[in-house]
Amino acid sequence: MSRTRHIRGSRLATAGIAAGAATLLAATLSPTAHAADRPTRAGAIANAASALLAHAANLGLTAAEGTSVRDVIVDADGTQHVRYDRTYRQLPVLGGDFVVHLAPNGSYRSADRATRNSISLSSVTPKVAAPKAADLAVNALRAANLGDVLKGVTAKPQLIVDALHGAPKLAWRTNAVAKDSLGNPVARTVLTDARTGAQIDAWDSVETATGDGKSLYSGTVPLQTTLSGSTYQLTDATRGGTYTGDAANKTDLCILGICISRAPSTVFTDTDNHWGTGATSDRASAAVDAQYGTDETWDYYKNVHGRNGIAGDGKGSYNRVHYGNSYNNAFWDDSCFCMTYGDGDGTQLGPLVALDVAGHEMTHGVTSKTAALTYSGESGGLNEATSDIMGTLVEWYANNSSDPGDYLIGEKIVRSGFGRSALRYMDKPSKDGNSADCWSSTVGNLDVHYSSGVANHFAYLLAEGSGAKTINGVSYNSPTCNGSSVSGIGRAKLGAIWYRALTVYMTSSTNYAGARTATLSAAKDLYGAGSSEYNAVGAAWSAVGVG
Repeated sequence: MSRTRHIRGSRLATAGIAAGAATLLAATLSPTAHAADRPTRAGAIANAASALLAHAANLGLTAAEGTSVRDVIVDADGTQHVRYDRTYRQLPVLGGDFVVHLAPNGSYRSADRATRNSISLSSVTPKVAAPKAADLAVNALRAANLGDVLKGVTAKPQLIVDALHGAPKLAWRTNAVAKDSLGNPVARTVLTDARTGAQIDAWDSVETATGDGKSLYSGTVPLQTTLSGSTYQLTDATRGGTYTGDAANKTDLCILGICISRAPSTVFTDTDNHWGTGATSDRASAAVDAQYGTDETWDYYKNVHGRNGIAGDGKGSYNRVHYGNSYNNAFWDDSCFCMTYGDGDGTQLGPLVALDVAGHEMTHGVTSKTAALTYSGESGGLNEATSDIMGTLVEWYANNSSDPGDYLIGEKIVRSGFGRSALRYMDKPSKDGNSADCWSSTVGNLDVHYSSGVANHFAYLLAEGSGAKTINGVSYNSPTCNGSSVSGIGRAKLGAIWYRALTVYMTSSTNYAGARTATLSAAKDLYGAGSSEYNAVGAAWSAVGVG
């Protein structure tokens, strides 16, 4: 599973600070301030703006650089965390993001930066022209899809400053998109040195009224719908207006990175507010699963973590089901703020609308709005693992007897031709034949869906501990990489620690060593330094070879 994402990149001493999405941590922190005494989102942004002026040198900010707010977290005790993107001479800086941490009274405490290299370019005029960068990206897309006939190939370069890969340099970030021989979308983001034309990095970028419905995977589930005249629409006004539409087996048409037409998302309607039959022959059945997955993911983030919607702004996304032809994928797309589900080929995968898939793909949206982990190398593995971890926790949160919680990824959608019982396994990731159980210096060279195994293994160990056991009717046997015996602290604490690490401490360049530091900082905030939870985080990372 993958997803499309966009890294968004006023000036330091002037106005123009954009409003980021505000979230309120639901976990208990001590001491707790009265709600009326806590800083508002606007107050936190104002405090952070003052901190930028006072600590510009420490943050690597110069007169040539600008900032914009991406996200704001205000803890229960009033501590503030404001996340910024950075520009250099009005160009977005990849790896320029940072988080400013403020005390409850608004005073500066510290900051986490994606990279610490200072930016000083002699020129922001590229020697490699944009059309050349586009051609190089198209070639990279064709090479990544060798053996398939691509149609409608387009590419749109954007000039940026790349600070993620060594010394900051002028670069082209090019999104190359096309359709494969079945008409389904393929895409690749390519970073090209704007002076030499050398490829710096590349990664896949297609990365997802009260009625009831009979779903494909989750049984009969409740649905919030909207009555329009005498017809019910599969639109949920209680969750930001989220809705599910039929893509009619069509795909998007995008040129130069801009989608000039999209597959339809014709909202499903019904006359009696009882949706689907639970069979694939009824197109509404997959829609039931998609809407239900959106509901449970929304509720999990709101009720457990205090996050009001994917972006934290209370606005709903929408779903498209029946996308493409035999499309074995599902993806979240920032540009439409929507989830898209293929029907699968029926041999390896069925319709990809399972609950943990929905939680996985929509978590890509949360990651994009917070840490924006780069989708390559170890950061890319952490990005995928974040979606696996939170998608799994959504499944446990739903507590659905037809799809009980487990540590298997996508077990509901696999078919006999796939050759195994799930897409991925968190207790021992290598059971899929490709994923890494343990960290090594080469793990970042793996596909991000396989390098994610290290963090998935950590998450299982932190929640459940090592060794053989049966949980919710599923047998697991999780080893450790250092021969240790690890005790778990439960899923709730795993979720609290990972979510805080993601939204407060991780940045676009966070690698596995950085994830250990971020989760330890989160555990310290939530449970105290030296607490059993803090020590368990360290032990679980050591058990997978990190630290």
